[in-house]
Amino acid sequence: MDKNTKRAFVENVEKTDFSEQMQKSYIDYSMSVITQRALPDVRDGLKPVQRHILYDMETLRTHSDKPHRKCARIVGDTMGKFHPHGDSSIYESLVNMAQPFKRRTPIVDGHGNFGSIEGDGAAAMRYTEARLLEYAEDAYLQDIDSTVEFIPNFDGSEKEPEVLPSRVPLFVQGSEGIAVGMATSIPSHNLTESLEAAKAYIKNNNISTEALMEKMPGPDFPTGGIIVNKSVLAEIYETGMGKIRIRAKLSVEEGTKKTDRIKLIIDEIPYTMVGNGISAFFGELKKLVEGKQFPELMDLRNESNGDDIRIIMELKSGSDIERIENMLYKKTRLEDTIGVKFLAVANKRPEVLNLKEMLKYYTEFQYEINEKKYKALLDKALGKKEIQEGLIKACDVIDLIIEIIRGSKSIKEAKDCLINGNTEPIKFKSKKSEIEAKQLLFTSAQAAAILEMQLSKLIGLEIIALQNEHKETLNRIAKYNDILNNPDTMKKTIIAEINRLQKKYPQKRLTKITEEQIVEYKEKVIEQDLYVLVDRFAYVKTIDAATYERNKETIYQEYVYSAFCKSTDRLYFFADSGERYMVKCDNIPFGKLRDKAVPLGTLSTFNQTNETILYVVPEMELQGLQLVFITKNAMIKRIFGEELVSRKKAMSATKFKIESDRLIFVSDIGSITGDIYKTNIVLHTKGGYFNRFTTEDIVLQKRNSSGTEGIKIKKNDELEGVVLFSERDDDPIVDYNGKEVHIKRLKFGSRGSGGIKNR
Repeated sequence: MDKNTKRAFVENVEKTDFSEQMQKSYIDYSMSVITQRALPDVRDGLKPVQRHILYDMETLRTHSDKPHRKCARIVGDTMGKFHPHGDSSIYESLVNMAQPFKRRTPIVDGHGNFGSIEGDGAAAMRYTEARLLEYAEDAYLQDIDSTVEFIPNFDGSEKEPEVLPSRVPLFVQGSEGIAVGMATSIPSHNLTESLEAAKAYIKNNNISTEALMEKMPGPDFPTGGIIVNKSVLAEIYETGMGKIRIRAKLSVEEGTKKTDRIKLIIDEIPYTMVGNGISAFFGELKKLVEGKQFPELMDLRNESNGDDIRIIMELKSGSDIERIENMLYKKTRLEDTIGVKFLAVANKRPEVLNLKEMLKYYTEFQYEINEKKYKALLDKALGKKEIQEGLIKACDVIDLIIEIIRGSKSIKEAKDCLINGNTEPIKFKSKKSEIEAKQLLFTSAQAAAILEMQLSKLIGLEIIALQNEHKETLNRIAKYNDILNNPDTMKKTIIAEINRLQKKYPQKRLTKITEEQIVEYKEKVIEQDLYVLVDRFAYVKTIDAATYERNKETIYQEYVYSAFCKSTDRLYFFADSGERYMVKCDNIPFGKLRDKAVPLGTLSTFNQTNETILYVVPEMELQGLQLVFITKNAMIKRIFGEELVSRKKAMSATKFKIESDRLIFVSDIGSITGDIYKTNIVLHTKGGYFNRFTTEDIVLQKRNSSGTEGIKIKKNDELEGVVLFSERDDDPIVDYNGKEVHIKRLKFGSRGSGGIKNR
């Protein structure tokens, strides 16, 4: 590189701020995702991938009256021409448009395995076939060549419609999509009701949302179900956002003579259960049975056939059906919440739209496509009128025209004479004919039609038919002009098209809409005596009291903690980190002595790796206890147990003065009423210092305190152990350097002193 080239290169370097460039690039990317991938257009209610698939199927002529085409052909053609974003997303959208359990009104006729409502996926695209449904042709593709603008595709090699000429509102099909920083969730609606609302809005743009909801009361899901919060729908349609609660439809069949069992049948499910939600529901039922909350369940059968749902639960005779239904709604996904957000691309930008705004855009689009349609029809009719008038005029002077044609040397000379009256190169039989020929003056289109006219058109009946066609053409021109120039006529025309769709594709509502209270359900817990066992790895389980009594010696050897509790109680676990963890007793796995336990960390936020359990106590006991906490640095305190009783799953039970300090001892010493049953405490260090004092000397403090000094620890020494006892207990003996230390023989000191050196 020479100096001049190098200088020019440096001068052309454009400096820019990195953050600004990243911001601009990300905004460009996000807008591309929003408008080109994730969100539907308010005009046709379709995402780009859906629009591309439908238009490609139109160009491939995969119409409803034609044979099915391989999906692989459709997907490949769509990807190559219109949607270069990968075949998986195209095929997924194609399948979705054909599934009646995901679409209230499917658009594609699928042939082969297109999945099931229970979550089975569609077969590979090379095995399945598809074609357009007649509804898609009528509602989305009719008059596509004359009603919408065509734009270049991604590489400029093809033309594609900017939007399809949809005759139905955005919310009929519904849509779900996640863009950058925003998401849309539009539930599907009943076609008949939606078109009724559209007609009402077209007739009166000032109609209220309440009046529109009389025509279209709410969403209509393909799986049916029951919307149970009718009162929120008005707000959703006013704001464009909200949440819908939907339940499964349950029915009851009483027992027969052969069996006294009651059948609880699910034949409609919430839309959110489509797919893996059904298998997840069975998992939830299993947990309820294992947790003894659903003892009435005797048998469970899934008799669904792929498209229709039928799940049968056989119950014991005399079961409380209302309680069971409430439990299922509360504890399983038979009642679920669906978020609604009418977010779509309007005027090339994302907008959250309410019902009236969606209908406003729909109405404007209907006027737009109908205006283009009837302008195209008018132009076509005017062209036809021109030719018909030329042919009728030609029939009247047919002999002269024949003379012109016979006297011409070429079609060009004959056409020039018919259009411009140029008779010079033409030989006529008489001067009169030449003068008449100069006065014909047909248009170019008329002259071309005359020269192409067959002699059979000169038959009398054919001439009469031509005259009748001309009259019909004039009537159509008058009709088209009336539609284009008269707003009332245009309105009637749009409504007539809506009526045609309603009549051809009637729909009955599947989803029931009611207003019901939130389910109140109180768990029916059978209270029983249990023992919780904790091993040295902090694995926990519960066993019944009888098993505990029979195996006490084994339990003492294999488990570091055991505590009596009721199945309705809560258990509190104290860790060396100073944290207190709470777990419901009935959440701990119950079983036999040799059954596997589970890590405490799976039931709470306990850190299985870095924490150690020091003390376990049920809530019913903790409320009346005094506890003593002792740390590695010999900080000691008393605390009332009621301070630690809380519904919080985890909370701090004490503080540390030094961050590296840890609890080494937690125990109960008495009741909060003053009954101290462990009156003596001895702290001893590795260096052989023992400090004995009464537990009443321990300062009573709060949960968030760090305690006071229990024994002064000398340099290079540390606390080794704690002995807690009462005067009535046998003399505790501690082994120190191979010598027995009789604790009761130690003299009393004071809390915080250095203690007595053991010789």
